[in-house]
Amino acid sequence: MAKKAELSVEDRLRALYDLQLIDSRVDEIRNIRGELPLEVRDLEDEVEGLNTRLEKLNGGLTLVDDEIKSKKNLIEEAKTLIKKYAEQQKNVRNNREFNSITKEIEFQELEIELAEKHIKEFKVQIEQKKEIIAETKDRLKDRQSHLKHKKNELNAILAETEKEETALIKKSEEYQESIDERLVNAYRRIRANVKNGLAVVAIERGASGGSFFTIPPQVQVEIASRKKVITDEHSGRILVDAQLAEEQKEKMEKLFAKLS
Repeated sequence: MAKKAELSVEDRLRALYDLQLIDSRVDEIRNIRGELPLEVRDLEDEVEGLNTRLEKLNGGLTLVDDEIKSKKNLIEEAKTLIKKYAEQQKNVRNNREFNSITKEIEFQELEIELAEKHIKEFKVQIEQKKEIIAETKDRLKDRQSHLKHKKNELNAILAETEKEETALIKKSEEYQESIDERLVNAYRRIRANVKNGLAVVAIERGASGGSFFTIPPQVQVEIASRKKVITDEHSGRILVDAQLAEEQKEKMEKLFAKLS
């Protein structure tokens, strides 16, 4: 829409209502997407977290395996020493040497006993870790499948609406440029303060759209005259008459049809 040096009040109202219709259409498109982008992002974070957890669990499994190997080596070394000490015992010259070697043998036997105990504990840890790894893999598989589904769903919606949304945003910017800055700022402020984003509404059954507060007949006449911009005293929304709204809706529906 070409920028105009000066618009009449009626033209401003029409431009404002057109702008509202365009922005509402953008809101509608984004509502169709809903929480999908957030869901996809959360699922991606969850999958990444599960992969990291699996890496740590597998790393822990490797460490426990290394500990078992270390203890088995220690047992073999202890057995070798026991065999060596047993041979030495055969050639001792006195009781003191015999007792000293006996203590060494007993110490190595205790080392073997302790190492075997640790190996049993490590094997229990391995079984526990394997169970957790299996559960984590199942969870990861489920989350990856869910993520793929949600991504496909989001991509389908984006493919269907992204082009239209981009074109509508451009149109919105064009319409904003055609309206004086003060009105645009007021429009943006009202949109930011209402839940449904409706800053410009038509009169319906004697009240502003979406409101139950009746507008006095004299004010309705002023709105229909389109001589000044009038806001609803209860909601702060900019008001337009039903006929103007209907005319602009028909016009914008044709535009939306071209853009979709």
